[in-house]
Amino acid sequence: MADWTPAMVEDRLERAAEVFRSLPEVKPQGYFSAWPEYLHSFADQVGQEPRMRRPKPGPRDITEAEEALLWLRWLERDDARIVWLRANRTPWKRIGWEIGLSRPAANRHWQYGIALIAWRLSGRVPSGKRSRRFVVENADRLSRKIVL
Repeated sequence: MADWTPAMVEDRLERAAEVFRSLPEVKPQGYFSAWPEYLHSFADQVGQEPRMRRPKPGPRDITEAEEALLWLRWLERDDARIVWLRANRTPWKRIGWEIGLSRPAANRHWQYGIALIAWRLSGRVPSGKRSRRFVVENADRLSRKIVL
């Protein structure tokens, strides 16, 4: 993919967060339960809702998730944290409390982070002299010529 948009970056980061959530939890070595496995009879299961499980992510999903996680290295620490918290569907109010910013300011940092990742994935690096607003506004137009 040559031209990335902020929507594509956002979608990929959300899928990466979902993959990491669906992986089995890490337990210490030698972890086990001494309790016997309880076998449910048919009468116990009558009237209960079936438990649906999502399939475990495949190797390609895990590789793409790890690659998306590496994109956060291009951002400043707080911006990367905001982008990752938002990919995990954390509410804006909680993000604002954790980072110490207002909700609109956190949203602006998130937009800049997503736009900067889209720029970098499209093979461009915005000049340090450019404002955050310029980076966000021109992230969707990367396939067209941008006058720098």
